[in-house]
Amino acid sequence: MIGEREYVTADVFTDVRYGGNQLAVLLDGRGLTLDEMQAITREFNYPESTFVLPPEDPAHTARGRSFTLAHEMPFAGHPTIGTAFVLAATGAIPLTGDETRIVLELNVGPTPVVIRSRGGVPMHCQFTTATLPEVGPPPPTRATLAGLLGLEVSDLASGTYGPQAVSCGFPFLIVPVKDRAALAKARLRLEAWETTLANWWARDIYVITRTGTDEGYDIHARMFGPGAGVPEDPATGSAAAALAGYLAAREAARDGEFRWVIAQGLELGRPSRIEIEADKRDGAVRAVRVGGTAVLVARGRLLP
Repeated sequence: MIGEREYVTADVFTDVRYGGNQLAVLLDGRGLTLDEMQAITREFNYPESTFVLPPEDPAHTARGRSFTLAHEMPFAGHPTIGTAFVLAATGAIPLTGDETRIVLELNVGPTPVVIRSRGGVPMHCQFTTATLPEVGPPPPTRATLAGLLGLEVSDLASGTYGPQAVSCGFPFLIVPVKDRAALAKARLRLEAWETTLANWWARDIYVITRTGTDEGYDIHARMFGPGAGVPEDPATGSAAAALAGYLAAREAARDGEFRWVIAQGLELGRPSRIEIEADKRDGAVRAVRVGGTAVLVARGRLLP
């Protein structure tokens, strides 16, 4: 039985209300069935909702279960950032100084999060992925992908930055395009998606373009997620994690720490800023981190 439940909503990967990606956090998910969690998620109608539970390992901080409108996720980025931020902002977990280190138990595994604060107020969260980047099977042809996105083959990037499926706990097909004009005109053709990607290893598509340091961003991105019930997502931390692995693998240096800043959500009127990092040692990616800010929006209770 659902009963009375306290919730907090937040906008994630932004420091301005009504930007970034929306998240509902149920502060106590104990006793809820999977079907009840899914029903609550659909009631909020946000891209994702999270349910906080006691940790299975007492050395960890909390367990989080995240749902899209379609299903439960093994791993999701903006719920990880948003849940940590909400727990800190509401006092559910104590801040221990300028940096507070916690571990959230996600379906993909224990996930370390650093909460950075100022004057006792959380300002920024960063998580380290529980799994390292995994490369999937070869993607469909460039012609197929262009048709899927309503683009010309000439709109797709080529050479080193070709399409590739990558996962850091949840798989995405990364499709680089040549410029922001191509990114802006991308439109997912659902019928084409159903015949090519609906049952493939990576069903969701992260379309990106490299922009140098234009307006403080290295990458502009859009995420089409029909497999998750999300036509287009304003900010996708799990896709950004996969992208960090993709980009780091293409860096010429065999060792180093690399950083990029992603702009997403501009086409939806919900601008988002996602910060990603990757460590390489001896030519292999050894760690991936995703960070960003969040802001509380609303607080209330589900009625019994």
